[in-house]
Amino acid sequence: MKKIAKDNWTKLYTVISASYPLYLPVRKGGQLNYAPWEEGCEADIETLKTLKSPKTFFLPQVENIYTASLEGKKIKIETQPFIDKQFVLFGVKGCDVKGVEVLDSVFLSHPVDKFYQARREHGTIVSLACSDPRATCFCKPFGIDASKPAGDVVTWISPDGWLYWNAQTEKGQKLTDFLLSAGLFEDADEADVQKMEKEIQEKINALPYSSGLPLDVFSTEHLLDFFNSPEWDSLHHACKACGTCTFICPTCQCYDIKDFSAGKSVIHYRCWDSCMYSDFTLMAHGNPRKTQKERFRQRFMHKLVYHQEKHKGEFSCVGCGRCVNQCPSSLNIVKVIKSLGGSANV
Repeated sequence: MKKIAKDNWTKLYTVISASYPLYLPVRKGGQLNYAPWEEGCEADIETLKTLKSPKTFFLPQVENIYTASLEGKKIKIETQPFIDKQFVLFGVKGCDVKGVEVLDSVFLSHPVDKFYQARREHGTIVSLACSDPRATCFCKPFGIDASKPAGDVVTWISPDGWLYWNAQTEKGQKLTDFLLSAGLFEDADEADVQKMEKEIQEKINALPYSSGLPLDVFSTEHLLDFFNSPEWDSLHHACKACGTCTFICPTCQCYDIKDFSAGKSVIHYRCWDSCMYSDFTLMAHGNPRKTQKERFRQRFMHKLVYHQEKHKGEFSCVGCGRCVNQCPSSLNIVKVIKSLGGSANV
């Protein structure tokens, strides 16, 4: 167990970024999001969470797959090379680390997505315990310990401004050894971390959504009951189909495949899509989900039932609370869980 004083955090970032691309929460234009570390940027790892999740570093919003060009009468295909450089993602909260694990269960299952796999293999996640969880957080019901998140390295911030550091994986130890050679760390007492963990857990237990969410009823046993529930009629009514919830969600993985004409070549790429859009999965014969109610239902049935059926009981929600904060109509998964979980049919 190691620690580093707050006065040396900037030096820590500088040393890491000298050898690895470093991405961490940066405040810019009034918003906090993950961005590359550079001298003079307003890094902020102490604020609870970023507006958008860090999933974009493993599943980019736009990613080229290959470029096709015409050479004489032949078509030349140049595939996009896989990422081949190590990078560090710093300050990731427990819910977002779990979000990446949910993506792993999708993109690292057969058939493996090679682009995603390369990014995961080259990315080192430095997670950060949540010192100040808020009322919109509900990660605990989904089995996430925000006081000791997963990650290649786990860190904690003490009330007096020390960053405690503990490597958990081979990648995390490699980064730690590199930093130890720079003389940045001091030895730390594990008892200090245990105290911080206990204090964080007490805060989490006091949150309104830490208990009382009826997740245990969401299973394939009740699939048709949930699917046909009359609750969807009222739940979806205010949905604006803006897609905000899907774009800020750390586990949403829907994407579209498109082609872009670059003059003498065509770029074949994928980009994020949203199940909340009316043209999502649009085919020649039309769309299989013709109403917003059907699209709204699909999103939350996938989060709570469909995904766990395919992935050994794993929910496709991590309780980060971003949809609670950002939905313009105040629609979110907590309302869905309470409405369906408490319905008479199940």
